[in-house]
Formats: sequence, structure tokens, C-alpha cells
Amino acid sequence: MSSLKRIFPKKIVVFASGSGSNAENIIRYFNNSGTAEVVLVLSNQRSAKVLERAQKLNVTPLYFDRDALYNTNDVLHVLEDTNPDLIVLAGFLWLFPSTILKKFPNKVINLHPALLPKYGGKGMFGSNVHQAVLDNNEKLTGITIHYVNEKYDDGQIIFQKAFPISSTETLTSLTEKIHELEHLHFPKVIEDLLQSSTID
Repeated sequence: MSSLKRIFPKKIVVFASGSGSNAENIIRYFNNSGTAEVVLVLSNQRSAKVLERAQKLNVTPLYFDRDALYNTNDVLHVLEDTNPDLIVLAGFLWLFPSTILKKFPNKVINLHPALLPKYGGKGMFGSNVHQAVLDNNEKLTGITIHYVNEKYDDGQIIFQKAFPISSTETLTSLTEKIHELEHLHFPKVIEDLLQSSTID
């Protein structure tokens, strides 16, 4: 059976709350790869651009509300039916529920735009993180990819990539550099995880 499993692409489900540039980048990276594919994109924002991006790339988009995630098993049942090999949080801003984490142990990962454990936690996302980094005159920043647990930005670190902050750095330039790192490394880390024995 193990040889048969490798014939079929592994399945990725992406959760996102915003524009979805990372989600689109992941979808495009795995298109026609033969090793994995993004089969579903879920968002907690009905008007999130990520849903539009997914649809244009022929990936099923799905909106859900707070009740569907926390008070019922609606989202859990969708995931059970899909049976993904990896669940990827790409700019998803809600705390992930323990019911899903228990059902998919070590199969939920998140991208954070800073070097954890610094600048993590509730409210630390996007420009909030970058501004805090600049305000504190940090010498380094970067990205962290980590497993998700029941606390914000607290799970085991999988990968980090750092770069020095220049003396002329602005919020705009820092944001652009972080996005470049995210787009370069996130799909590759996902691919490495899917090819590792921990996801089989």
C-alpha cells in the first residue's frame, strides 16, 4: 500500500483571513507538481480576497463564521471529509480550535512574520509585528514557520530565516522583505514536511 500512496498527490488545506498572497503562492508552487496540491481554501472573512484568488486558480473556496469553527463541528467535518495531509495557516488570525488540532496532530502549521518567540501572541500580525520590531530597534527580524498548538504562536518551531535590519529601514521596506522571504521559503518547507515520514 505504501507504494500506491505515493502515486497520488498529497492534499493541502489552507486557512487565511486576508488577501491571500501566500495562499496563492502555495497553490501556484504545487500546481502540476505531482507531489501535492491545495484542494481547499477556507476563510473566516466572507469578503477576503483569498477566496477570489482560490477560485481563479480552480481551488475550492469556503467561508465559515465563528460559530462554525468554535461552537459546532462544521469546519471539523469538512476537514474530516477532505482528509488533508497538511493544514496550512497563511495569515489566519483566529486561534485554532483544539478539536481540530486533536484530530490532526502535528499536521497544522503556521507562518509568522517575525522571529519567534519574540513578537508573537494575540494581535501580533502583519504591520503590527513589523512596527513593533522597528520601534524596539531590533537588529534582526525574519520569518518563523511552526506547528500550531492551542496558544497563539507557541508551537514547536520548524524553520526560521533571519536578515539584518538596516538603519534606513521603513515599515514598507520591511514588509516587502518579509513577504519575499515568505514566498520563497513557505512552499519549500511545506514540501519538505510532506515528503518527511512525520506526515505519512
